[in-house]
Amino acid sequence: MRKIIIINGPNLNLLGKREPETYGNKPFDSYFKELVAEFPEMELTSFQSNVEGEIINKIQDVGFSYDGIILNAGGYTHTSIAIADAVAAIDTQVIEVHISNVYAREEYRHQSIMAKNCKGVIAGFGLNSYEMAITSFLK
Repeated sequence: MRKIIIINGPNLNLLGKREPETYGNKPFDSYFKELVAEFPEMELTSFQSNVEGEIINKIQDVGFSYDGIILNAGGYTHTSIAIADAVAAIDTQVIEVHISNVYAREEYRHQSIMAKNCKGVIAGFGLNSYEMAITSFLK
């Protein structure tokens, strides 16, 4: 069974409450339960932190033993050289995910510091972006 972890960064704990016109109105915990049911052949876990160092620690912790990491680093996508360095340092493939289409938003969101070290980037499909990332690990 493949082990996949979803790592969510800052403010993603507020999904379902925060800007529903951009991020939808479903809490991530509810959506995660749906993913677990949809992909019984995967061992799915999730982790969320608003703290940059905790995200780095989790990437390093699973980055040599898991089969895949789905990373939504939130605002850190555009600012965290340290998270980008953690992604570059591990063996596990990482897919960068965004709920919104970051390219249809503010200019500063158009650049990802970590994308060059990721297997791919999925953005703009709402919570379904996570499902698409999981599916990519099935191949």
